[in-house]
Amino acid sequence: MNSRVIPSNQDLQPVPMAELPSADSRQPAVGWSDLLHGANGVRSLALAGGVALHAVNVYIATTILPSVIRDIGGLDLYAWNTTVFVVASILGAALSAKLLRRAGPRGAYAIAAAVFALGSLVCALSPSMPVMLAGRLVQGLGGGFLFALAYAMIRLVFSEALWPRAMALVSGMWGIATLVGPAVGGIFAELGIWRAAFWSLALVALAFAALATAVLPKGKAHAGQGSAVPLTQLILLVAAVLVISAGSASSDLAWNIGGVVLAVAFTLLLVAVENRAKLRLLSTGAFQPSSLIAALYATMALLAITVTSGEIFVPLFLQVLHGQSPLAAGYLAAIMAAGWTAGSIAGSGAGDRGARRLIVAGPLLEIAGMVALFFLVPGTSAGTWGELAPMCVAFLAVGLGVGLTWPHLMTRAFKAARPGEEELAGASVTTVQLFATAMGAALAGMVANAGGLVDPGGLTGTEGAARWLFGAFAIVPLLCVISARRVVRIS
Repeated sequence: MNSRVIPSNQDLQPVPMAELPSADSRQPAVGWSDLLHGANGVRSLALAGGVALHAVNVYIATTILPSVIRDIGGLDLYAWNTTVFVVASILGAALSAKLLRRAGPRGAYAIAAAVFALGSLVCALSPSMPVMLAGRLVQGLGGGFLFALAYAMIRLVFSEALWPRAMALVSGMWGIATLVGPAVGGIFAELGIWRAAFWSLALVALAFAALATAVLPKGKAHAGQGSAVPLTQLILLVAAVLVISAGSASSDLAWNIGGVVLAVAFTLLLVAVENRAKLRLLSTGAFQPSSLIAALYATMALLAITVTSGEIFVPLFLQVLHGQSPLAAGYLAAIMAAGWTAGSIAGSGAGDRGARRLIVAGPLLEIAGMVALFFLVPGTSAGTWGELAPMCVAFLAVGLGVGLTWPHLMTRAFKAARPGEEELAGASVTTVQLFATAMGAALAGMVANAGGLVDPGGLTGTEGAARWLFGAFAIVPLLCVISARRVVRIS
């Protein structure tokens, strides 16, 4: 295995001071105006816009995929559109630190946007589903780059006082994408021009590449350093995602269990390799139970798993059990994402004492929301607003639980990084989030199938799936409370 070359302190200044924002990092009181005006405002647009592009694409692709299948076929590969995209996003996130080191902030972001545009063009021109999957692979790689680079470059282009608000802005793009993506995708699907959706994504990506070139600092490229990547760990991580995704796609319980067992085996092997490796995938201490970084990663992963498990099946449950149209169900489910966005913005300005309280309060809100959904979603109703309103409050609680906590967890993860691992810390946050999202989706599918979604199916099976899903995943934020309390205790 190749040894990692740790950069010197001088090398850890990829952005010259002359190119940093003029805001005084010693200024104790900063607000949203400091982030959203002048040079900071344009840079915020570039970073947040890249994440928005990645996130909107997720929901557009989900919305137009049935139209794609009707046109070019490939129903048997339907689920792999998501699997390939998420796996490629994980790879992009993991490799983003290397890209940033070698190309500098400006070059790295422009390259990421160009890769995303190329993948979108391949999707737009796809004559068959295998070609579409190749495009989704390239798209996911570029999206993973954009997603991770946005977080990593917050440290490089903003003063430390602006970090929480910048992180809230970037993470809040997912909430906006959840509201915008289904509508945009739905318009293209209704007009019968699904290829135009990918064409438009390519054009927007190229526009962001041009914006990045114009407004982001050039920084320093370190072409001779960081050339190696943690290939073994990446292979094991991808293998864990793929086997559990394959297992969750089957209604056969034995296949489900086999996927979980293999995923656990690959994950344990990943831990063993990472603990001994000089070339790392995650920040040092990620798998050491006594470390702060391990507690931070655990809390973030558990929060993401909880919200993912709810988001995936809520639209289906609302349509089958509560008589909602696909559009209405999609936007009701988006309340979770809206809660994430609102929580991120509302809680980002909290001081240290307030942040500590929010880190513990977040998982408690998720518990309350999931328990409420356990009682409210199973069963049938006429879907009146009087019946839906309590569910909406529960959806909001689950989203707020993540949003109030997330910016402060990320800030602590950045500060906890060892010297020489600053860029890796940004990429690691994204890797953990994507890995947790993929695992949460696969496990949610497994639990729903076990609860009867496919067999016996129908109203009875859907009710059982809802009961099992919200009951089982209410346990996850309980575990999150434990890790969150540890974060507060040792940070």
